[in-house]
Order: sequence, then structure tokens, then C-alpha cells
Amino acid sequence: IADRYTVFRDGEMVGEGLIRDAGQSQIVRMMVGRAVDHIFPQRKAEIGAPVLTVSGLSHPTEFDDIGFELHRGEILGFYGLVGAGRSEVMQAIAGITRTSSGTITLEGKSIAPKSAADSIDAGIVYVPEERGKQGVVIGLPIFQNISLPSLKRTSKSGMLRLAEEFALARSYTERLDLRASSLSQDVGTLSGGNQQKIVIAKWLATAPKVIILDEPTKGIDIGSKAAVHGFMAELVAQGLSVIMVSSELPEILGMSDRVVVMREGRIASVYDNKGLDAETLVKTAAGIAA
Repeated sequence: IADRYTVFRDGEMVGEGLIRDAGQSQIVRMMVGRAVDHIFPQRKAEIGAPVLTVSGLSHPTEFDDIGFELHRGEILGFYGLVGAGRSEVMQAIAGITRTSSGTITLEGKSIAPKSAADSIDAGIVYVPEERGKQGVVIGLPIFQNISLPSLKRTSKSGMLRLAEEFALARSYTERLDLRASSLSQDVGTLSGGNQQKIVIAKWLATAPKVIILDEPTKGIDIGSKAAVHGFMAELVAQGLSVIMVSSELPEILGMSDRVVVMREGRIASVYDNKGLDAETLVKTAAGIAA
């Protein structure tokens, strides 16, 4: 709806002009600092055997009879309207909330997480939607935020090894193209996109089997979105399994191998993402007959 645009990047104005004289790709290139040939990464999915199986999972008030499978090397999208129960299901799988019934099986072994620590130990990690409140520790530097869940790896005889913490943080922040002055920078001074990279790096450092991403690119800039999407594609290519909760239809359609649609606390349908369109997903989520 604007007539003119001004683009800032890294604290500097990098471009301005009339909307009618600029194409979308030109503005995106100024925002990111490079050409973005594809909005979502091009990848050839190599789906393996089931890694996570959920059956009959229920909660007294939030969701009922949830069942699905997640395969090795798969991005499984969860779509639904606000209040559909997607985040609540993920928090139950991650051990954050308790369920009233149902089973969770990870690599053929039944697990019944009573806490987030139980799920982490089993190999399931959860990246929350509210990264500022639940994902990072404001006041701590980047390297400590990343190493917090992995202190067994970065300590010896009860003593933290600073060099190990830095090495662990550096290995993941470089892969995620983190923009920061140093790993000692307070995480609270970072942009939302860079904070999200820290949260993802923190949980990947625990070497999980399944990572749950709840609204992974909500409220972050287009450059950070591209970095997160590219890293997701890299992870599944390496055999990790990803559940992605998203309310953004382009993201669901552009990143998912299959899509689970929830409505009013139940699974309404599961779709293969071949020829799938936004209209089908919205109608299913809203309970509108095709």
C-alpha cells in the first residue's frame, strides 16, 4: 500500500525509491544483501523409516486422540487456525505439559516424558514460539545461551571449560550465519532473527533425533528467514526429523513434505505436499466443505 520505500540493513540506509519503479526481487536483494533466487530452498526429500509415532494422545481440555508418524529426513508441517491445539500437542510431546492418555514412541521405544528434561534426554527438543520469553536467557552472552543444555559436554569434574563452550557455540553460529559482534555479546541486544538462530543452535547442540520448531520464522526479517529455512533443509538432508508448526501458508507449502491440519484440538486431515494448495488447507482448518 506504500508509495515509497526505504530499506535499512545493519544500521545503514541501503536504498530508497518509488514502489512502482522497484520489483519485489530488487527490494528483497537490498534487504538481504544478496540475490535470493528461491524463497524456499530447493531440495530432494529422501524420507526414511518412522522415527516418532504418536498414538491416541489426549489432554483433558486442549486436544484429543492425536496420532501421526514422523519419518527420518522429513519436515512434517502442522497447520491450523489460532486455538487449534498445535502448540499444545508439541508441548506435550516435549514433556512441558502432561497428557491424560496416549503413547509416544521414539525409534521403536516407548517414552512417557514427565518433564522437558525427559524429552531432551530421549532426543526430542522444542523451539518455542515465544523465543524472547522462553527461548533465550536475556543478560547472558551468546555462547552461554547455546551451551546451557549441553553442560555435560562443556564441563569436566564439575568445572566449566570456557574454551569448550566457545567452540560449541562457534560451530553452530557459523552454520546459521549469526550476525553478532562476538560470542560474548548479550543475547538481549540481538535482533529477533538472530535470537531465533541462537535458540535453534542451542537445541541442535544437544544432538537431537527430532526437533520441533514452533513458528520458526515468526516476526523475523527475510534474510533470517532464508537462513533458517536453508538450515532446516540441511538438517533433514543429514537425517534429522523436523516438525514445523506454522501459521504462514507459504512456509507450510514451501517447506513441508507432508502437512497435518488441526481443527478444534483434533487432526482434521493429513496431506502429502504434492499439488497441495492454500485453499485446501484453509478450508480444512476452518471446517468448510470442499
